[in-house]
Amino acid sequence: MSSTTLECIEIETREKPEYAVIWLHGLGADGNDFVPVIPELKPDQLPAIRFIFPHAPTRPVTINNGMRMRAWYDIFTTELVQREDEDGIRESESAIRSLIARENIRGIPTQNIVLAGFSQGCAMTLHTGLRLDERLAGIIALSGYLPLQDKFPTERKTANEATPIFMGHGTMDPVVAISRGEASYELLKGLGYAVQWHTYAMPHSVCAEEIQDIAQFLHQHLATK
Repeated sequence: MSSTTLECIEIETREKPEYAVIWLHGLGADGNDFVPVIPELKPDQLPAIRFIFPHAPTRPVTINNGMRMRAWYDIFTTELVQREDEDGIRESESAIRSLIARENIRGIPTQNIVLAGFSQGCAMTLHTGLRLDERLAGIIALSGYLPLQDKFPTERKTANEATPIFMGHGTMDPVVAISRGEASYELLKGLGYAVQWHTYAMPHSVCAEEIQDIAQFLHQHLATK
């Protein structure tokens, strides 16, 4: 996968967007997955935003009997972190960095970009966002975890230590156990990150209450100019 060839769905809430939200989908989905969320975020009350929903590449996924599907990286076991696809994670990190660089070229600085993701997309959001040399406007991490935790202490950058991070997880999640997400939250909190932890009575999904909280998060941190 080339780091410059991710196909994306783009939706601008108004002309001349000042901010960008790059939203990464979960395993087996595609960029269309979170497009319906935009109206629920009350974008008319926010500055002009370019929402970017990239499609992950198609690859065989071991845990699904090698079936090819959209995935940011391979998954080997239900335990998720005992054995990780580091090459796939690094490859997708490079592709996401290219999306951020493209927004910079189009006039939106990194400090005006929110990186968001669900499940595998959440893992890539945390992995990539906390390794950037430039500060983001915010990070939204839903129903996922921080991968490659053993390498994180030496690879993390200071640029996003104070960046607001929204972490949300379902209490009945059978795919990514809430304990996995909570462990990532505790790690980040212990390192001094500005991270919020939210739980919801739901499985591996999003719910109306969580979307409302995300809307509030965006309204708080994307100040109208």
